[in-house]
Amino acid sequence: MVARINTGKSISKALNYNEKKVQQNDAKLLLAHNFIKDPDQLTFYDKLRSFEKLTSLNERAVTNTLHVSLNFDPSENLPDERLTAVADSYMKRIGFGNQPYLVYRHYDTGHPHIHIVSTNIQRDGSRISMHNMGRNQSEIARKEIEIEFGLIKAESKKLTHALKLQPLNARKLNPGKRSTKAAISNVLGIVIPQYKYASLAEFNAILKLYNITADRCSETSDTYRHNGLLYRVLDEKGNKVGTPIKASLFYMKPTLRFLEQRFVENQSLKQPHAKRLRAAIEYAFIKRPEMSLPDLIASLNRERISAVIRQNKDGIIYGITYVDHKSKCVFNGRDLGKPYSAKMILERCSTKQNNPHASLADEKKNIRGSETITAVQSVSDSQQPTTTLIDVLMKPEIVTNYMPYELKKAKWKRKKKRLSI
Repeated sequence: MVARINTGKSISKALNYNEKKVQQNDAKLLLAHNFIKDPDQLTFYDKLRSFEKLTSLNERAVTNTLHVSLNFDPSENLPDERLTAVADSYMKRIGFGNQPYLVYRHYDTGHPHIHIVSTNIQRDGSRISMHNMGRNQSEIARKEIEIEFGLIKAESKKLTHALKLQPLNARKLNPGKRSTKAAISNVLGIVIPQYKYASLAEFNAILKLYNITADRCSETSDTYRHNGLLYRVLDEKGNKVGTPIKASLFYMKPTLRFLEQRFVENQSLKQPHAKRLRAAIEYAFIKRPEMSLPDLIASLNRERISAVIRQNKDGIIYGITYVDHKSKCVFNGRDLGKPYSAKMILERCSTKQNNPHASLADEKKNIRGSETITAVQSVSDSQQPTTTLIDVLMKPEIVTNYMPYELKKAKWKRKKKRLSI
């Protein structure tokens, strides 16, 4: 079982999201805990008013909404009664057993999962702390419930593979707005709260890995003039296909205005993680000084870092963005420093020394089995916590005189095999 926790400021948004799923026959209400009426007798406003009565008791609380999804392996045939029992056990274990909460079963993905909506404001006006709940109470509850109900454990490779975030395949999407919206929403639900990006370009660098883009459209369009944002699916060539979806139609409201607030918050949060990226790039060149661009991308990929290459219609590279799936941080190359910009990286790569403006089409000839370099990534690895060589390098200790500046604080033990430079 995998538990994903979202906290928010609006109980109505969380409730609306699930109720719309019910209206679209993509979900059904299984349980209304601590509500006066039975689930089939509750209207939308009955549910909303019950929550709002509690949230009004503590208007100073900025965060008052709990929205949890519990995800199970596709092989687990779980009837409604068992899912209800799991939800009850989970809410009691995280301290929400006496709170009103709604349990919905969703049918919009390939694996069984439920959503739980509640508030942390109690009847006496006090609030239940949700700080680090995902890491503490929820993690303990998850492990105990897996044993209690005999569920497939979250640590198993089987469940990890089933629930990992996959790039969208435009050909497999059913035509129409509803299918596109559900597919994009699944990706946004992971990317928006977890990754740290400080511009729309950096945000799109992550989305591109999953064949999605946030499009402002042309400067002459109404969308651009009104600061609108459309989300679109990309095909294997990077072309926009399918029905565009307005940002305001998604549950989390990923509008440009909302994202701009995230940009400001993330700018300072991601800075401490820039060192790991610089170290990874420098170490790649130490291992293989005569390296092509595809070689560099593959090396970074093994360290759970995706290099997203930006090029114009003529195939000329003009930018590079690094997505670190371990720290969940995104950096434009130039922001890391001049040596990590697209121009300097191309010059440092052996196959580009004589022609720094060559296109990716030329580079593809130098790597076997390469399918695409425009958005090289390893999504499966990004979901799996592993200790990489770069993590070891980031630990301070004695270094040799041959190390570049970014690696001078790396951890090296004399007994270990030395690098051949």
